[in-house]
Amino acid sequence: MRAFAAHLNTLLFRRRPCNAQSRNFSSFNGKDEASLEQEAERKIGWLLKLFFAGTATFVAYQFFPYMGDNLMHQSVSLLHVKDPLFKRMGASRLARFAIDDQRRMKIVEIGGAQELLNMLGSAKDERTQKEALKALSALSKSDEAVKALHNAGAISVIKSTPDTFEDAEIGAYKLNLLKRFQDLRYDI
Repeated sequence: MRAFAAHLNTLLFRRRPCNAQSRNFSSFNGKDEASLEQEAERKIGWLLKLFFAGTATFVAYQFFPYMGDNLMHQSVSLLHVKDPLFKRMGASRLARFAIDDQRRMKIVEIGGAQELLNMLGSAKDERTQKEALKALSALSKSDEAVKALHNAGAISVIKSTPDTFEDAEIGAYKLNLLKRFQDLRYDI
């Protein structure tokens, strides 16, 4: 019992036990005690890791519930705001989400394509036009999304966007979008 108390004292306070004579008469030798201490540290380490992982999961679940579809809906709702900065942020998010056909069609289904066209049509500054064209370009990589954009009247909105000399990317996005419509025979 003394040996266990001395070992527990060592584990808890990380110092050598003060009564060294009692250890000489115990049945444990130094190697057994060191291996027992290492095993306890390993088990407590895993317990702390599991506790940390559980806490991180709980915090992530509470503070980051806006992943996936909710974030897409929020990005589309940012396009409704009058401030061009928020519109650019929403368009930028949608451009980043449009990485595969399924997500592109989800954006179209929740009204993102129509809102991007409205944003492009009402944009007063070049940065807002550029972000809207960039998001539309990301959506246009899907044939079904191009069809939905065509049905929403995208060609006339894109053609009515003025060309600028300061930002060549706007012209490049316009040409890519119009070429995509032309490739799929929607320009008639």
